[in-house]
Amino acid sequence: MIKTTETVLEIEACYAVMAELRPHLSAELFLNQVQTQRLAAYQLTCLLVDSEVVAVAGHRLSQNLAWGKFCYVDDLVTAEQHRSKGYGKQMLDWLIEYARQQACQQIHLDSGKQRKDAHRFYEREGLRNMGHHYSLAL
Repeated sequence: MIKTTETVLEIEACYAVMAELRPHLSAELFLNQVQTQRLAAYQLTCLLVDSEVVAVAGHRLSQNLAWGKFCYVDDLVTAEQHRSKGYGKQMLDWLIEYARQQACQQIHLDSGKQRKDAHRFYEREGLRNMGHHYSLAL
């Protein structure tokens, strides 16, 4: 079952899986950050198998001049012990369908250069590498 979190307990249940992607976050900081980001349209969605969170996606709808209305996937991770079971594909398929239902023209995400397995997965699922992402720590 895939569902978007609504309660503090549901958000907290996603922490262990999200920590695999975002290990710098403590459980408390994760909860506070998700609650803050929800004020700016962030949603945390999880895939449950037998009541266990096995995959998590953080995403938001937005608009800009370059892409029109789009869904941006901030976070997408499957628990390591549950990888290669199709759960990442189920979550990505859900995100794509959700974006379509919201009249988005596109779906976007960034992925770290070191995440080669993720890149192969995204490309196998039809996403294209469209360029480089640059940043500057301030």
